[in-house]
Amino acid sequence: MPSKSTRLVLFTRYPVAGEAKTRLIPAIGAAAAAEVHKRLTEQTVTLFLQSGQSIEVHYTGGNAAQFEDWLGSGADYIEQPEGDLSRKLLAALDPAPVIFFGSDTPDLQSGHIEAAIDALQKHDVTIGPAEDGGYYLIGMRRPFPVLFENMPWSTDAVLNETMERAQRNGLSVKLLETLSDCDLPEDLVRWPWLTE
Repeated sequence: MPSKSTRLVLFTRYPVAGEAKTRLIPAIGAAAAAEVHKRLTEQTVTLFLQSGQSIEVHYTGGNAAQFEDWLGSGADYIEQPEGDLSRKLLAALDPAPVIFFGSDTPDLQSGHIEAAIDALQKHDVTIGPAEDGGYYLIGMRRPFPVLFENMPWSTDAVLNETMERAQRNGLSVKLLETLSDCDLPEDLVRWPWLTE
């Protein structure tokens, strides 16, 4: 049985039309794009709850009461700080072990979460690569700020840069199954249930 001390941290936003999944809006409209985001976030939180781990939702675009009304009382709700993704991740890095997730991965399953938790028993870092060159999860046995500082976020260089930094710092990395994020209109073809 995995340790229950691993923190599962989800970064997400309140599903307000026009503010969520904005790159999908030209194809399906603001309300439908927000609904896609809502479904993906709910799916991720459901998987978290099944894991038996400590759950944190780091949020923006709403307040803690709104998120608890939406996603339930099974998580701790923490407002994201101002600033870029590096700052948000660094603020949430301690205590470890910790695994960070976004809410963009329709094919995420409980097995991926279990594999990430297990990987941190033997490795410093675990990464779930995304097809676009980023990752859908990253976990750390101890805080390693170097993996988040001044990172070229939202580019296809994120995974390679992360791996290079880990290697330079002597960190062992366990790569998990590669999955795809749902970010662009063409991605929706793969998951029709998101817009039904």
